Parts: sequence; C-alpha cells; structure tokens
Amino acid sequence: MAALSTLILLLCAAKDVLPSSPHWKPTWPSYRVPVILPQSTLNLDKPQFDAEARLEVVSPCGPACHKSSPLPTYEEVKNYLSYETLYANGSLTETEVGIYILSNGGEGSRGRSRTKRQIYGYDSRFSIFGKDFLLNYPFSTSVKLSTGCTGTLVAEKHVLTAAHCIHDGKSYVKGAQKLRVGFLKPKQKDGSKGSNITSSAMPEKMKFQWIRVKRTHVPKGWIKGNANDIGMDYDYALLELKKPHKRKFMKIGVSPPARHLPGGRIHFSGYDNDRPGNLVYRFCDVKDETYDLLYQQCDAQPGASGSGVYVRMWKRQNHKWERKIIGIFSGHQWVDMNGTPQDFNVAVRITPLKYAQICYWIKGNYLDCREG
Repeated sequence: MAALSTLILLLCAAKDVLPSSPHWKPTWPSYRVPVILPQSTLNLDKPQFDAEARLEVVSPCGPACHKSSPLPTYEEVKNYLSYETLYANGSLTETEVGIYILSNGGEGSRGRSRTKRQIYGYDSRFSIFGKDFLLNYPFSTSVKLSTGCTGTLVAEKHVLTAAHCIHDGKSYVKGAQKLRVGFLKPKQKDGSKGSNITSSAMPEKMKFQWIRVKRTHVPKGWIKGNANDIGMDYDYALLELKKPHKRKFMKIGVSPPARHLPGGRIHFSGYDNDRPGNLVYRFCDVKDETYDLLYQQCDAQPGASGSGVYVRMWKRQNHKWERKIIGIFSGHQWVDMNGTPQDFNVAVRITPLKYAQICYWIKGNYLDCREG
C-alpha cells in the first residue's frame, strides 16, 4: 500500500501536454498538485554555523545511477519533505509534514584534484550590462546571497536558492545566521567627488543593496542526505526577507518533461565568480533528466549555484506567454560513464511535491497552491 501511495504521489498526472496541431504552442501543463501540510513542530538546539560555504555541489552519481535508485516509500518521502526553519535570532525548528492527495483534483567532493572549469567548448555566457537590462524583468529577479551564491525572487518577500548555499548537509554555513540578499542598483552620482566622466557610452556603475533574511526553510531530504545520494534531489531552500523587495518576481511552476520544453532548452542568470559584479545569462539544451534532476551543459562557474532555471511557455488560462522557474541550478557533477569521466551541470527539478512544499512556504495556505 505504501509503495502504491508513493507512485501516486510521485507520478502526479499532467494534462494537455502533447501537441494537438501543427500550430501547437509549448503550453504550461496543468498538474494535480498534492497537498503538504505541517503536522508538528519541534524546537532544536541552536546550530553552530561552522560549515564552510561551498559554491557548488559535486556528485559521482549520474543519470543512470539516479534512475536505478529505488523509489522512496511514502514514509521516506514525508521525511524528505519535512524541513528545518532557521530564524535570524539563531533559533531552529523542525517541522514534520503530512502529504495528501485531494480526490477532486484541481556534499562536496574531498581528496580529489579536479579542474574547476565548467565551460563546454565556446563560452556561451552573456554578461548583462546597463540598468535598462539589469533592472528589468526577467534579469531583475536574480539576486546575490552574502554566502556567495545566487537566488531568484519568487514572491514579494521570498527568494529561492540552493540548500548547499546555506547548509552543507551536516551543518549551517558560516554567515547563515546573518544571511543577506543583495539587489543590484545604480550607484548614486556624486558630484562632490569632482568626477568629470560624463560620457553616456560608459556603462553605469552598479552596486548591491542588501536586505537581511528573516528565516530560511531547508528540506530534511538535503540535511539527512549528501551530494552522493538522495540529498542532491533536495538541494533547494527558500529565504524569507525582513521586508518586501518591491520588484517584479518570477512564479514557480512544476517542471514539464524535457521533451516538452521549448526547443528542449532552459535559461538562467547568476553571479558567476569569474565575472565579479556581473550578472551572467545563459541558455542551453537539456541533455538528460531523472524525476528530480535536469542534466545539461550550460556554461557556468561557482557562484551561479542557486539560480532559478526558467522557461517561457504559453499559459492557456490567461492567453499569454509566461516565464516560470522550473528548477534550481545546483552545480557541477563529474560522472563515471563506464570508466570514462563525463561532466554535467545539474539542476533540481520542481516536481509536484516540491511545488506544493515551496508554494506553502510562500503562501501559508494550500488552497493557493493547487495549480502547478
């Protein structure tokens, strides 16, 4: 019975995803999203904040390894989706959850030297310059974490990022208690400095304005696991800011199968550490996928971890094109393919279960989280 329940949960059906005419548009599918509700909350000891922040996750378990892993039981899924909440004052809680189907539907590598390079052939990344681009959607939804990663605005006060940016799977990283989120803004022109550089051809100088984080949510699937097993499937976290950011944000959505993505392609922007102070945009084809992960070879460097992976598809109900975040860029992965090393960059997919969880973290009401 437990196995059957798990299959029902994991394989939540999608409707209206196949092309029906030569003029078919890539359309956002309609998913029957499960409900995830808190059951009990327990106070935990304050964490030590002693882990070193890592800007990428490395795992030798590739697509075939993940595909061959046994499906988790219903109780295991509930445990993975239970979560820790860290508050700005250092207090910590653990929340157990229940998962319901409504019938009416509506860790880094150690001791191994390897290259840090994550560029595949010609570097296809684009640095975004000028406030006309940086301050406009969708680039304006990308923000920088004080731990060095990237995040994406997904609500008036919420930022989606990778769990490893604030927790290494065993402990919270240094700086997580005083975590801040940085927003790129133009520097104020200061005439008192005596600057005589007035050429409009020069790109406008930008700076980060920082907002403190009020609390963070990290799924236990990440905390209990590590980058070599199930943990990588749960490398995501949600941050709640102390005050609204007042920018347009990007909604989250359930990740469609790769074959239904427009051109089989994904997009994301992040603060790669080899281009300090620049927002870097890229897009590429998805090479492989599992239920929880997307494997691609988008050019990226550490620092881009936590970027929201998005696509633009047709929203039938609203009769318009809409971008949604369908995953979180996790980082680099070396895979032993029959004795031959192969590398991918990996993104965590937003599955129906993860959508239900993240949406509830944002809205606090499951009724607002029924459509993925």
